[in-house]
Amino acid sequence: MAVFGTRPDTIKMAPVVHALRANANIESVVCVTAQHRKMLDDLLEFFSIAPDYDLNVMTDDQTLTEVTTRVLEGMEPVLHAAKPEVVLVHGDTTTSTSAALASFYRQVPVGHVEAGLRTGDRWLPFPEEMNRRLTGTIASYHFAPTALSREHLIREHVASEDVIVTGNTVIDAFLETAARADLPEPPRWSELDPKRPVIAVTAHRRENHPYMREMCEAMLEIAQMPQRPQLYWPVHPSPRVRGVAQEVLGGVPGVVLVEPVDYAQMVAAVKGCTFVLTDSGGLQEEAPCLGKPVLVMRDETERPEGLEAGTLELVGHHRENIVAGARRLLVDRAHFESMAKAANPYGDGRAADRIVAWLLARLRDGAYPRQFGTTGGGCEE
Repeated sequence: MAVFGTRPDTIKMAPVVHALRANANIESVVCVTAQHRKMLDDLLEFFSIAPDYDLNVMTDDQTLTEVTTRVLEGMEPVLHAAKPEVVLVHGDTTTSTSAALASFYRQVPVGHVEAGLRTGDRWLPFPEEMNRRLTGTIASYHFAPTALSREHLIREHVASEDVIVTGNTVIDAFLETAARADLPEPPRWSELDPKRPVIAVTAHRRENHPYMREMCEAMLEIAQMPQRPQLYWPVHPSPRVRGVAQEVLGGVPGVVLVEPVDYAQMVAAVKGCTFVLTDSGGLQEEAPCLGKPVLVMRDETERPEGLEAGTLELVGHHRENIVAGARRLLVDRAHFESMAKAANPYGDGRAADRIVAWLLARLRDGAYPRQFGTTGGGCEE
């Protein structure tokens, strides 16, 4: 059983669901929590996934406690009815931690997709860092996207035989989507001048809410640079984000603020932009697939492999640092090329296949797949 319910974990679990359903030796069940209702439904349609169970937990202005409680209560009858051999959850969402805990209460093993990411600070990002640590403690099987993620788990005393480096499933989904011939144009994209730089923006994290005005003021300064960059920002519906964005950037020449876009439109925006300015987690891995440098508006990242590889740069949430990072990418061609051409350390598009093969090997005595990042192909005995 795969369990997910937010926009990010739906994107990253879709390749796993497809790989599970493509294997005749597996009976695949999907349970969605609908922690994000509308965004979830759009993605289910896009990825052609019909859930077997829908907890429909979302309420207006929901708190983390409310989401946790509703998922725990909703999962209990689902687990009783479906009797899964393994429950697969993803990453760092409240849905994942709650579903993992509900599975533990029924003594059902949990497989953690995108396991082992760490910032070292339990409060950053909040609540994601603690969610992923708690889920990792509950999980029996750990699908680490990178070798560093695996090292984190081993240092936390996870048995090495319970961990495999798979690459990240977000790369599977992103590459498949970017290659689609029917990729839609993002809304109001035609308002942008293709001869001028385009910066794709996302900003919404809870820990950045107190700094949202300063971040928006940084974007205002960037839009006024001599290079005449354009900012394309699908603005998160949170009133703590949307109100400030409209107040500071609404009507500014070169700034296009739009309603949240669907996944395919966001892939198209990244494909068409010059570089990315974000506080998101997934885009730190996705954008480098297409050679797009990423400026991360956070003080910490659980994806240090991108920093080491040179695909990412941390610029924090303070105005002067954000502006300086953008200016360097706009004026220093050598710096831009070094980030754009750096090898993406996060995957090769085969993570979901490795997860399924590993589960079959572990539970049915098959051949284990080779880990991502190792040489050669095929399977290990």
